[in-house]
Amino acid sequence: ARLTEMGYRNIEVKIGDGYRGWPEKAPFDGIVVTAAAPRVLPALVEQLKPGGRMVIPVGGGDIQYLKLVTKRADGGYDEQRAASTLRAARPRQVSCRLSATM
Repeated sequence: ARLTEMGYRNIEVKIGDGYRGWPEKAPFDGIVVTAAAPRVLPALVEQLKPGGRMVIPVGGGDIQYLKLVTKRADGGYDEQRAASTLRAARPRQVSCRLSATM
């Protein structure tokens, strides 16, 4: 409702597990994944049209690679690294000692 109030039309929103995608609305021309996955996710590749593309950060820990995946007509896919190594930002651990005197 809020997007409609802002003047946007033809937008559908889904809340759920992004690793599964949205198979009920597939196939898609493109998919943009914003949270890193440990690998290219087959469920998302399946939801691309032949020739469709997906941008996905892949990796774990501190190192991730931004990949461009293109689905082939035979159902397979090609992937290429689209960006240099990314270092995932992690909050620094902070420790403190509190002491009180009365």
